Amino acid sequence: MKTLFVNMLESGQAVDEIFLVSEKHLAHKKDGAPYLLLTLADKAGSIKAVAWDNVRELAERFVAGNYVRLKGSVSNYRDRLQVTVRNLEICEKDAVSVEDYIPSSERDSGNMMAGLISICSAIEDPYLKKLLDAFFEDREFVTAFSKAPAGKKMHHAYVGGLLEHTLSLVFLVQKIGDHYDGINKDLLMVGAVLHDIGKIHELCYETHIDYSDAGRLLSHIVIGLEMLEAKIAKIKDFPEELSLLLKHMIVSHHGTRDFGSPEPPKTLEAVILHYLDELDSKVNGIRSFMASEDPEAAWTSYHRILERFFYKGKQT
Repeated sequence: MKTLFVNMLESGQAVDEIFLVSEKHLAHKKDGAPYLLLTLADKAGSIKAVAWDNVRELAERFVAGNYVRLKGSVSNYRDRLQVTVRNLEICEKDAVSVEDYIPSSERDSGNMMAGLISICSAIEDPYLKKLLDAFFEDREFVTAFSKAPAGKKMHHAYVGGLLEHTLSLVFLVQKIGDHYDGINKDLLMVGAVLHDIGKIHELCYETHIDYSDAGRLLSHIVIGLEMLEAKIAKIKDFPEELSLLLKHMIVSHHGTRDFGSPEPPKTLEAVILHYLDELDSKVNGIRSFMASEDPEAAWTSYHRILERFFYKGKQT
């Protein structure tokens, strides 16, 4: 049974434990000597590791996605913890409990899905109602949607994260949908439910969260459009304009071309969806980052993607 998790590691600590290798890179020093860079993961998070000795021999023993029993020590490198590897051996999958290595939502997926369906039952537009029913009555879709993560690293990056993020988003739509005049609340709600559906095929998470071939080649936006078109095609006389508006919400929810959206939001509903999606993803991502940091420190370390430190408050 696994007893030592990533969030329990401290500088100066000896390590003899099984981890999942989520990333593996063979690099070279200036003199040409090889060294091995790894990312070790379990359900509590991830940590970088480096092997300086017997590099090629060690590298031949495993590939990314393997479980390995690793012996080494923890040290600080550029203000972050890092494991120096002395030795490692591959472990077979049946020798570990997979639940120890894949982070999962703390919320019950069945309750979340029931809550989502209940909220959506208030939708009045007959075509949008038929569309959501087509998704919710698709058992294969519901199973995948309930389990998929919403991201690899940035936000809701755990099993059940996509459903958790979507439910949070529809709660936000409920709160803001009546605040502005002239908003099609049904359209906004359905856009919130469907904006990330392509992630059920974009991400894989059998051993660790990573991008699938389809995810890397197409992205969840393109995959989501294909899924939406397939359901709409089976609904007789589905209005063409309504179809375009829904597709636009999927296409534009990242906000700009620089962040992956082929088009920026061009309707009020699409603008609101983009900012609510941004709000929910950022709050979750920052909270997760804070939780992974030193619990006694008032400030986090530097967040390289968001390019700032975050203040957690003085600890008492």
